[in-house]
Amino acid sequence: MNRNAYPAISDYGYISDCHSSALISKSGSIDWCCMPRVDSRSCFGRLLGWEQGGYCQIAPPEPYEVSRRYLPQTLILETTFRSSKGEAQLLDCFMLREGGKQHPHRQILRVLEGLKGQVKFCVEIVPRFDYGAIKPWIQRRQDKRSGDYYIVIGGSDGLLISSDFPLEMKDRHNLQGAFYLNEGQRARLSLLYRRPENLDEGWVDIPTIETLDQRLEETFKWWQTWSSQGQFSGPYAEQAHRSAIVLKGLCNAPTGAIAAASTTSLPEAPGGERNWDYRFTWIRDSTFTVRALADLGYIKEADGFRRFLERTAAGCADEVQILFGVGGERRLHEFEIQELPGYRGAKPVRQGNAAETQIQLDVYGELLELAWRWHQRGQTPDEDYWEFLVGLVNAAAEHWRKPDQGLWEMRGEPRHFVHSKVMCWAALDRGIKLAADLDNHAPLAWWEQEREAVRQAVEEKGYDSRQGIFIQAFDHFEMDASLLLLPMVGFVDYQDKRMIRTTNAVWKNLEQEGLLRRYRAENHDDGLKGKEGVFLACSFWLAECLAYQGRLEEAREVFKRAAATGNDLGLYSEEYDTEREEMLGNFPQGLTHLSLIAAAVALTQRAEEEKDR
Repeated sequence: MNRNAYPAISDYGYISDCHSSALISKSGSIDWCCMPRVDSRSCFGRLLGWEQGGYCQIAPPEPYEVSRRYLPQTLILETTFRSSKGEAQLLDCFMLREGGKQHPHRQILRVLEGLKGQVKFCVEIVPRFDYGAIKPWIQRRQDKRSGDYYIVIGGSDGLLISSDFPLEMKDRHNLQGAFYLNEGQRARLSLLYRRPENLDEGWVDIPTIETLDQRLEETFKWWQTWSSQGQFSGPYAEQAHRSAIVLKGLCNAPTGAIAAASTTSLPEAPGGERNWDYRFTWIRDSTFTVRALADLGYIKEADGFRRFLERTAAGCADEVQILFGVGGERRLHEFEIQELPGYRGAKPVRQGNAAETQIQLDVYGELLELAWRWHQRGQTPDEDYWEFLVGLVNAAAEHWRKPDQGLWEMRGEPRHFVHSKVMCWAALDRGIKLAADLDNHAPLAWWEQEREAVRQAVEEKGYDSRQGIFIQAFDHFEMDASLLLLPMVGFVDYQDKRMIRTTNAVWKNLEQEGLLRRYRAENHDDGLKGKEGVFLACSFWLAECLAYQGRLEEAREVFKRAAATGNDLGLYSEEYDTEREEMLGNFPQGLTHLSLIAAAVALTQRAEEEKDR
């Protein structure tokens, strides 16, 4: 295996139609693509197996320089190739349309346009279904209007490939082509996902050139219309809106769920085992999502995610599952794909996530905080949902004394994590407030008693009185970046002296090259081997904390350092290797983008407040 063959994670751009997703390298190669859903088995997947995973590449064969961007307010990727003989650009996107929520095109369009001189392009299409396990059979067919096209069939997956430039079969499993593109010329490649039974001759509808150009224009307008809902301005507006567009891409249109990331098994430690499948949706992200997207004006998406969680989590108030499939699936059993070597040899490659079975007590607080925030926006829980919320608060009251795996889903022994306890406090607190506002029946005396008991336990066992700071867990005097979240639910004020000292202690103990680790794995057993990178969301949490504490200059510097870890397209991974200056972990990472938005909003609000004084 040639580890050097793999591009850096930062080399990739991201496209989506709110159903499927793909990553495209600077060399014009689709190295990761899952259709028809973000959590489907890959049809191009050399990101996790360079030799066997499959890809679709369009690039000049001669040396070239490359630059790229997203077309304004869209998720349409534009890559510009400049060679000694000319210049051309490649547009990549999933086709979008009105009504695509239930009836998407399921189509990637790749459009080349000649800008200057003449540029030769080579095309290689190497489809490999089921994470590279299936070499599909390619068949050439003819259409009276569009000429040659190709159907690709393997297992339960299929592709319909057409172009207005010549392609030929290298063998039964690969396509290739080469042509020259002159100034003003356009060339198009369409990749349509279809089930094999829908690729039978006589049932195939090949999109014409006119149709493809029309769909491209429609996609551009769709993204711009959606982006125009944004209502945030200020020095961080561009970064915040780009993050919102990424989050929209991570949405599953039919359900409203938002995937944590578009990939699986990109390592958190180079060559290590900290590799997870993040193509699912976490309850924990709900509070961040509603805060971030609603603050930017994207109410529909925030409400869609809220409704998804209400529907999906309902019925299991006593033991809430912490994550679900983007369609609401509960069974997400984790297994290893032995045949794939992993990104740069980082094994194992995983599908599914064993965290589905973990106990994480903070989810009670996340769901009650979600209901409370939406109640404040005028969306009052109905009778049925109130019954579910009562069950959640009762469960928090019953279970808060138990240890759990915590926010970071540690696979070692359960602990009494302070963040988990505080979120149980939040569940009780929001339940009490909702009952009072709605004048609904609830066991208020019990809830109030347990709310006070949680606070007392945290302030006695989760607080280091010698240093005057909160700690990671009862009897574990470590710093943990999750402590930065305590003020978000009102357990302690941002400007409380205890919180200021805790913020400083987290910053001092977990800082690495200006960024934050989530905890120090070397100080305790989290059930895994290897050293991970800094966790980017934590740095944005720090910036948010500092901003609300009135420490604007410090907050700006932390934000600037964290924002600098993004790539040229404004995309962020989960973690970052400060030694190698490389992205780590799944990509693009929803929580990082959500946290960037929250920090940007905090910085802007506090700066405006300072100006008005």
